[in-house]
Amino acid sequence: MASERKFVTENIRRVLLKEYMMKRVGRAGFGGLDVQRTPMGTRVTLITERPGLVIGRRGEAIKSLTKAIEEDFKFNNPQIEVQEVENPNLNAQIMAEKLANALERGWHFRRAGHSTVRRIMESGARGCQVIIAGKLTGARHRTEKFKEGHIKYCGQAKLNFMHQGFAVAKLKPGVMGVTVQIMDPKAKLPDEIDIIPPPPVPETQAPGPAVQAEAAKAEEKKVSEAVEELKKAAVPAAPEAPKPKRARKKKEAEPGQEAPAAPAAPGEEKKPARKRKKKEEQVPAAEAIVPAPTQAIEKAEEPKPLAEAPEKKEEAKPAEPTASEENKGA
Repeated sequence: MASERKFVTENIRRVLLKEYMMKRVGRAGFGGLDVQRTPMGTRVTLITERPGLVIGRRGEAIKSLTKAIEEDFKFNNPQIEVQEVENPNLNAQIMAEKLANALERGWHFRRAGHSTVRRIMESGARGCQVIIAGKLTGARHRTEKFKEGHIKYCGQAKLNFMHQGFAVAKLKPGVMGVTVQIMDPKAKLPDEIDIIPPPPVPETQAPGPAVQAEAAKAEEKKVSEAVEELKKAAVPAAPEAPKPKRARKKKEAEPGQEAPAAPAAPGEEKKPARKRKKKEEQVPAAEAIVPAPTQAIEKAEEPKPLAEAPEKKEEAKPAEPTASEENKGA
């Protein structure tokens, strides 16, 4: 629990410092306060509308302010840095202080609220809301709201882009609370999408006369080449000379075979007799491929049939005498 108490006491000290600075620097237009711890001490950044009033002559006002912060709030070696706000109309705290001052001077709450909203929107804000609460017209308390543009009430968009300021206006019927909420003009909401257009195409310049003349010459050259190719294709090509045929080696005729007939002259017609010779030549060629010995074929014995009955031998008959033998015997 010690760490939690430490954070609570530190935040309470910062809130009390902010209220004290709002009272001391009210005339200069208090716009915000930032406290940072550094190794050299505590840096206090004060944002105001007129920093000259905060610094004072020869820095007397800022010296007294530094001494009060160190003694009353126990900050170690405080160093005050004053910054001027860029656009006071977009600072919620400054606009709330101005609206409270206008109500104290006697402005009607509706007139003051609408003028504040219009002034904020003209400065470039994306949206704003002004809430005035208190005894506005009667003895009863009521709340009046003035709003325009985009306003976020919750979520991360509210934490990032909505700036809030609060001030109090003291009147005879009682006090009035003034709350001003402004959306940052640079805010980018989650539903906004940027469409990037394609890069522009560079325009081609018209070619000069020299370029046109070169292009015309190139086209004429192409046309002449195409005409020459067509002429070459139209002329019939010369017949190619027939290739000389290689002389085939004549096969030596085997003994007992006739020599093959001589080939016919190139101008003579082929006769059907040549086909018959080719057929006849095919037979010895087949025999030459597989030569079979004649003696082996003659000696081959025929297989004896099984269970053949023995042949009966015919009795030899005496040969009849011939006519020459009969004449010799006579």
